[in-house]
Amino acid sequence: MTRIGADVKFSGGSSLLGADPLAALDAVAGLGFEGILVRTVDEAFPELDQGAIGAFAEAARERGMFVQLGLGKVNPYMTAELPRVRDLGGGSYLAGMERLIRLCAEHGWTEAWTATGGFKAYPGLLCFDRFRTDVDWDDQLAATRDFLLALAPVLREYGVRLNLETHEEITTFEILRLIDQVGPDVLGVCLDPANLPVRGEPIGPAVARVAPYTHMTHLRDAVLAEAEQGLSRFLMPIGRGMTDWPRLLGTLLAVQPEIDLVIEGVGGTRAEMSLLPDDPRWWPAHPDMTRSDLEELRSLAADAGLRPGLDELRRCGPDLRAFLGESLAELRALLETLASEGERTPCPNPTS
Repeated sequence: MTRIGADVKFSGGSSLLGADPLAALDAVAGLGFEGILVRTVDEAFPELDQGAIGAFAEAARERGMFVQLGLGKVNPYMTAELPRVRDLGGGSYLAGMERLIRLCAEHGWTEAWTATGGFKAYPGLLCFDRFRTDVDWDDQLAATRDFLLALAPVLREYGVRLNLETHEEITTFEILRLIDQVGPDVLGVCLDPANLPVRGEPIGPAVARVAPYTHMTHLRDAVLAEAEQGLSRFLMPIGRGMTDWPRLLGTLLAVQPEIDLVIEGVGGTRAEMSLLPDDPRWWPAHPDMTRSDLEELRSLAADAGLRPGLDELRRCGPDLRAFLGESLAELRALLETLASEGERTPCPNPTS
């Protein structure tokens, strides 16, 4: 049966769910989750203390919980934003990542999270690393490919795979090209469906593209709203947004039936992100996007119906524990419905 975990980010060794990794594990278990994704392991265990990591691993085993780790980001043009990883490598970001890979292997945590950028509090398109003005996005992708190729021998040696999140700065088409260049044995996908519209991708077709390579998830829902200069995306608990969850889960589980699912919660904000197709920089930066993709997203915003309006979405941020709890209950119900429907569907007759 599919297990469900929660994503936890740490800062200075603590998180919103607990003052240390063990406390966060207890909190996640208390909410009813069966696993945890420690996304910022360099902050959760700043010195990679073997005793503390061993105690955490043992506590997870005792509770029957799965563990996944986030190993820092892989775009060399923004790794300076993660000095902890470079510290772990004694001044080498590559060596720091290699230490984290060995840590994963030591405890059998073989699927690891990563990403190619990070959201910034800058105006307009400049909040996305894709639109940096000091380096083209194509050059960032090339540098990311080269860095991943440098990591590939260690990943293969230790049997660990990095999974690129469908993050707000990268498209599924670009992730798939990186997988083709680096190898699906060491590079996969962490599916975050709520980010897909930010890059102009309707959720259903994008999920179908990446499902065969998806080994991790960051599940949460989203809504689109018409805003001043385009569309805005806001995060919602699972089942409260525009995502067709039966379609998404059916597509994913058809090819990855054993995958552990992880929910990424949000607290105090709905993480508004803008789509700005009228900006002259937009279309040249999205060569794989079509006009019909954008029209589908516009129609979703226009059909929001009884969902909160723009002002309310900007004003009301959810409580993290409530977001996680509501999402967990809804995801479990969806999985139970899918399972029961699967049991009622007769198997095809192989002789027919």
